[in-house]
Amino acid sequence: MQSSYLDGVHGFVATALPLIHGRHLLNPDEWMKWEECIVNTVQRSATWEDTHVNWRAWLYTPEGKSSSMLMQFCHGAPGFVVCLADIPGSALDKILIAAGETIWTAGPLKKGSNLCHGTGGNGYAFLKLYQRTKDIKWLERARSFAMHGILQTEADAKQYGQMRYSLWTGDPGFAIYLLDCIRGEGEFPTLDIFFPK
Repeated sequence: MQSSYLDGVHGFVATALPLIHGRHLLNPDEWMKWEECIVNTVQRSATWEDTHVNWRAWLYTPEGKSSSMLMQFCHGAPGFVVCLADIPGSALDKILIAAGETIWTAGPLKKGSNLCHGTGGNGYAFLKLYQRTKDIKWLERARSFAMHGILQTEADAKQYGQMRYSLWTGDPGFAIYLLDCIRGEGEFPTLDIFFPK
């Protein structure tokens, strides 16, 4: 079975990220075509509800799969913001800001503080928007999610008698998020390290 994912871990915007960060390796005409493709796909695949926007996991939902909208880095608006925040120009500004508002309205996730499908991963979208717009409200929102995530981490450690040791689904990734909240930077672990600006 073949799937056409759109999201920030498995899909289209995950592929767009290294193109955006490596655009200096392409000739201007090649980058212009990629940029046009990225902007067009992101805008046309978006689902708007008033001033809020999110994306489904697949371009075409496979038979037997749910088409429900998720709000986490691996599927949904947070991954789109993190992966696309460094695209040059203003063509995606409106949609990225609307995605940030959607993440804020949805609130912290119940799945814990981790990066992949938790509060830390969603909070990175706010740090990316802060870097892109210089609007302090995004940093304040990132720090608000961080405070909630600390409570989640402490509650999970108490419930399970130990911390979680995975970068993407555990506490090390969240610890890096806390550091970035202090610094006011949004260098997402692995993505911005493997593809530096």
